[in-house]
Amino acid sequence: MGLEEYKGVFIFAQQVDNEVSSIALELLGKGRDLANDLDNKQVTAVLIGSDVKGLADVLAEYGADRVIVVDDPELKEYRTEPYAHALSSVINEFKPEIMLVGATAIGRDLGPRVSARVHTGLTADCTQLDIGDFPLQPVEGQEQRHKQLLMTRPAFGGNTIATIACPDYRPQMATVRPGVMQKIEPKKGAKAEVVEYNPGFTPNDCYVTIDKVVKEVSSVANIQDAKILVSGGRGVGSPENFKILEDLAACFKGGMVSCSRAVVDSGWKPKDMQVGQTGKTVRPHVYFAIGISGAIQHAAGMEESDIIIAINKDENAPIFDIADYGIVGDLNKIVPELTKKIKAGA
Repeated sequence: MGLEEYKGVFIFAQQVDNEVSSIALELLGKGRDLANDLDNKQVTAVLIGSDVKGLADVLAEYGADRVIVVDDPELKEYRTEPYAHALSSVINEFKPEIMLVGATAIGRDLGPRVSARVHTGLTADCTQLDIGDFPLQPVEGQEQRHKQLLMTRPAFGGNTIATIACPDYRPQMATVRPGVMQKIEPKKGAKAEVVEYNPGFTPNDCYVTIDKVVKEVSSVANIQDAKILVSGGRGVGSPENFKILEDLAACFKGGMVSCSRAVVDSGWKPKDMQVGQTGKTVRPHVYFAIGISGAIQHAAGMEESDIIIAINKDENAPIFDIADYGIVGDLNKIVPELTKKIKAGA
């Protein structure tokens, strides 16, 4: 494999029902950062679907210099075989140095299959991406490669953090958790070079047939959109006791309630409200961690919040290590009093 042939940062621009997914815009923001650290500064979005060319302008406004559009009726709904064929064909034709895919339900299915087809590695569920040297520290007798993609992800159940590189194969591929990377401010009216590419699609035994699409309407608001999150853990005591957290969240415009995995496992709240390594990654302006111990699995999903306020009766709880403000005491007394004070000052 001639590594020098591979240039540029590519992102898979996921779209559903002809609407660009938020993760695609987040990846464009990170792709721009990575490209700035490389010799080739071009960021390319790969847009796959049917009648999707009109979405190229959205991708341009969020940082894409070029949009490769693979447009075919076979790509109307996501199906593994035609999408894997489309993306792997783009990689073989255009040879990106880096290929980023969102760790969504679609991306987690697509990424590994594509990496196998193009004979490269894939680091899944990354929470941090950097350009640097690998190995991180020089090792006697081993060449240290420069300007490698360093892919960081939790490992061993979140109890440690691993930094992984793929120095000998291209592209360097990673799936990235939604909510971890930040979108750039859109540049209204920005345009990108649009390249139309179609490798041809011949249905075979691996093409599934979709008889009917049933869309589930969630009654739970997306906590990743919240500016202020009031999050509760097992320490809240009961599902009924979440009422005091809801009262606090209601004090703020855009405030929402979220929870830890322990709460979901207990059946108190739905999975859509879970923050953490096995839940959602959030970046609110203010994150209230109430009755949450702060294990690393939970911290991985909220530690990038602008301000973290912890309320816990255990003064040794790990959450206080990452909190900006901490209150040790009974949440049943503190939270209602806090709510009352905020309402009085509103």
